[in-house]
Amino acid sequence: MQLNYRIHGEGSPIILIHGLFGSLDNLGQIAKALAQHYQVIQLDLRNHGKSPWNDTMTIDAMAQDIIQLMDYLNLNNDIIVIGHSLGGKVAMKLTALAPQKIMKLIVLDIAPVAYHQRRHDAVFAALNAVEKAHLSQRRQAVTIMKDYLADDNTILFLLKSFNQGHWYFNLPVIYKYYDAISTWQEVPAWKKPILFIRGSLSDYIKRDYWDIISRQFPIAKAHIIYGAGHWVHGEKPEQTLRIIQRFLQETE
Repeated sequence: MQLNYRIHGEGSPIILIHGLFGSLDNLGQIAKALAQHYQVIQLDLRNHGKSPWNDTMTIDAMAQDIIQLMDYLNLNNDIIVIGHSLGGKVAMKLTALAPQKIMKLIVLDIAPVAYHQRRHDAVFAALNAVEKAHLSQRRQAVTIMKDYLADDNTILFLLKSFNQGHWYFNLPVIYKYYDAISTWQEVPAWKKPILFIRGSLSDYIKRDYWDIISRQFPIAKAHIIYGAGHWVHGEKPEQTLRIIQRFLQETE
């Protein structure tokens, strides 16, 4: 599958992978800053943004899409990958499918574990309600979504993918594969630099997970951003960027 992507900057390649219901614009602030020293590749995962829709949506399939893009762009090795949430899981899967290509990994607020709690049921309900209402204006969509979602920031984030009454993401397929992308199959030990960045207000990376993380990523490091939730890069962009840059410089 040919993913939609955007490239800017020159230097060692960095691939940025957004999370569920997102698009390549979601890591835009990080991309802009890193493009001063690196070649930054932003992409839309399958069934998101302007990338093609497909009836299959597994972690493996999304990782294979990115490997195909790497080959298309002639990115052979020494690739840095930064992924948030679902994008972090896809990034970690790359260490199993193309371990020789990946040089460094940064994972934003997700762990290589199975999540059994359904965290997005209210989101699905809001999105379906907007779809069924056949609305064309965002302010109308906001009114409906407030019946399901209390967080205005979540509503604004989702509406970035709303256009003329339709969502850019493939809602039925994402719902069908939600349990599949919430689970995780452990990957072989990958002994290259990897940094986990966690928001202190988020419970996606718990202390109890560290043995599981270390088993798959033996030299992993972790950093907590205090006062941030799951969207660490959006809530604390300058601090997140400083941590990323320091890690990249330490491992060069």
